[in-house]
Amino acid sequence: MSDLKKEEIKQEVFDLYDAYAHNQIDRRTFVEKLSIYAVGGITVASLMSAMIPDYVSTRTILKDDERLSSDYVMYNSPKGGGSIKGLLSIPTDKKGKVPGIVVVHENRGLNPYIEDVGRRAAVAGFISIAPDALTPLGGYPGNDDDGRAMQSKRDRDEMLEDFIAAYDYLKNHPDCTGEIGVVGFCFGGWISNMMAVRIPELGAAVPYYGGQPTAEEAAKIKAPLMLHYAGLDERVNAGWPAYEAALKANGVENTAYFYPDTNHGFHNNTTSRYDEAAANLSWERTIKFFKEKLKG
Repeated sequence: MSDLKKEEIKQEVFDLYDAYAHNQIDRRTFVEKLSIYAVGGITVASLMSAMIPDYVSTRTILKDDERLSSDYVMYNSPKGGGSIKGLLSIPTDKKGKVPGIVVVHENRGLNPYIEDVGRRAAVAGFISIAPDALTPLGGYPGNDDDGRAMQSKRDRDEMLEDFIAAYDYLKNHPDCTGEIGVVGFCFGGWISNMMAVRIPELGAAVPYYGGQPTAEEAAKIKAPLMLHYAGLDERVNAGWPAYEAALKANGVENTAYFYPDTNHGFHNNTTSRYDEAAANLSWERTIKFFKEKLKG
């Protein structure tokens, strides 16, 4: 990761990266616009390094960690992409069956950050599966640029079916109690919201800075929600008031947290958008929420 400190990076750079990461501008335009902010010893290369994910030095839990068993599985998604790959992680110290968590990636497939989150969930005492919605196209390609391009070729409603099928996979797993929650980030936040819409028996949903369902869809939600939003994320936050009103009108249990002065993606510890305090607090809240709601 870059040696630049977060406070050395102007907010406009974070906004540019958000546009780039959500396919609103291409890489060439992103780099060209970055040059405006390469002043006073700050180079385009250092800004790029600060914004582009570092997946090498940021993993918190390795695959061979003795606290869990973690490996890839294939499961069937008949209404989605067919045979889907996912990282299944199971705590080794479990006594009997444990609740499950579906971990949903951003708009670039199952990258190392999301795999790490899946392992974190297992270390916290849950059986987790982190699917790769890019499986029908060959799987996560090893870098986020190509991953975003690949994911844009898939229909998001078909991908939703892949994650619903992951719920079914966990529900029928011999090590799972059948009590299952979902946590997702960005695109995965929208998936988490929509799984709450589609699955009446879902135990809990935790969308991180995710797009919101319509009022008609929100009326179908039965699961309790915990929602995490970045204070500076105007694009996603604009949809919250209407969603909040719909949840309230339909008596849906929900708690929303806004983390001041944080950017979209603040939980992702691989780029300079990462906010350690907000990431840690939100994850502590998430795990506590799951432990309260997924008692099975």
